[in-house]
Amino acid sequence: MLNPIVGIIMGSDSDLGIMRQAAEILDFFEIPYELDVVSAHRTPEKMFDYASNAHLRGIKVIIAGAGGAAHLPGMVASISPLPVIGVPIKSSNSIDGWDSVLSILQMPGGVPVATVALNGAKNAGILAAQILSTANSALTEKIFQYKNQMRQQVLDKSTGLKKIDQ
Repeated sequence: MLNPIVGIIMGSDSDLGIMRQAAEILDFFEIPYELDVVSAHRTPEKMFDYASNAHLRGIKVIIAGAGGAAHLPGMVASISPLPVIGVPIKSSNSIDGWDSVLSILQMPGGVPVATVALNGAKNAGILAAQILSTANSALTEKIFQYKNQMRQQVLDKSTGLKKIDQ
């Protein structure tokens, strides 16, 4: 994608099924992004380069997904000046996902990682859009429209249930 402003990275291509949700929401908001596999454990040099240089390439927010020990979001946040949103992923070697959640959530002071729910890449995409909207009024309006659309869907479902109950 041309001129990406959000970086979506994951520790393994097996995480793509989850991380694709972030990409889909960014597509919805028409936010350009890049998608890559960057392993903190298997390609630490690539991870260091990515985290050190993403802001120089125009990236404004990084969404990092990882399972198991889930070091990728925290390691990227320790190097990059950008906001990092961590997506804990329930992987095949996971302890019900809790290892991933806690690895991303329990960062030491000075190295914040915004953490969404287990497998919550959609919310990571929405949070990235909201961060970017602080400097983009057109994007702010799209987010208002999105939230109003969700509100209307709930109201429509409520009305539908009331008709069934009668």
